[in-house]
Amino acid sequence: MSSEASPAAAAALIETDAVIIGAGPVGLFAVFELGLVDIKAHIIDILDKPGGQCAELYPEKPIYDIPALPTVTGQELTDRLLEQIKPFGAELHLNERVDALKRLPDGRFSLITDAGTEFITKVVVIAAGGGSFTPKRPPLPGIENFEGHSVFYSVRRIEAMRDKKVLIVGGGDSALDWTLALQPVAKSVTLLHRRDDFRAAPHSVEKMRQLVETGDVRLMIGQVSSIEGEGNQLTAATIKGKDGEERIDVDAMLPFFGLTMKLGPVADWGLHLTENLIPVDTEKFETSEQGIFAVGDINTYPGKLKLILSGFHEVALMAQQAHKYVHPEKKLLFQYTTSSSNLQKKLGVS
Repeated sequence: MSSEASPAAAAALIETDAVIIGAGPVGLFAVFELGLVDIKAHIIDILDKPGGQCAELYPEKPIYDIPALPTVTGQELTDRLLEQIKPFGAELHLNERVDALKRLPDGRFSLITDAGTEFITKVVVIAAGGGSFTPKRPPLPGIENFEGHSVFYSVRRIEAMRDKKVLIVGGGDSALDWTLALQPVAKSVTLLHRRDDFRAAPHSVEKMRQLVETGDVRLMIGQVSSIEGEGNQLTAATIKGKDGEERIDVDAMLPFFGLTMKLGPVADWGLHLTENLIPVDTEKFETSEQGIFAVGDINTYPGKLKLILSGFHEVALMAQQAHKYVHPEKKLLFQYTTSSSNLQKKLGVS
């Protein structure tokens, strides 16, 4: 079982007990269950914030089937899980995608991301939901030449946008959030949407309109009809609106047209996929490769229900088996958080 790395040289080397691929609710709760059995975890996610589908696709949509919470939004659930896992100090590596996974001669695994970060770990937990999220590319000829240089689908460093003329395209939370975040540092920010109606949080829309009124942000209604530049550096974009076309100077463009889900590199890891899902056993939720687990919507087994609460159950059993690989010299004593002073000490509540 192996997958070759992208040509980028490793920018960092991190050794840890476990790597969790996916920072959705199930991946976040995996940190908690692994932490209870003394397993240190790092989390990798292709998105720029934790929460997976819950935070990215329906942050304000109510969820009704989380035990003890009659109603909770996707973002609220994410925030509660982040609070719950704080005692375990898991490090999140956002805006990164695992491109390569292989087993090392000593039995551990090497994972390399598209940012060049390499992880050496004893166990791997795939909690990638339906797969990795891939930004939708605008239908503009030649846009590929600018991607990663002056066209970006996420912002890794706000400072990279300092003193630039930024064009943000979209009408959802991501577009509005980055409009507000970049306005103080960019030379200029233009927000473009096909209509004067936004799907973002009301307070973000209100703040954006205030900035438009003061002249700190330009709002344009229409669509990008073409882009131009030199080499991989964008220099201008032509905007088509109801009154015709206008060419504006642009140093960087951030299109937020939504996301599509693709299985991505997981498909090349030799895990005996069934209809783009990873088969697992229901005793420990291990894949066909010892030490690699799959939990949440990415896995399949008889009777599988794609529910968040099912994923929570799966990570609890996964952690029991992971302990055997990470701490083979230790016998795991099953304990309850309600009565174990040891577990309460780990949680900081003793």
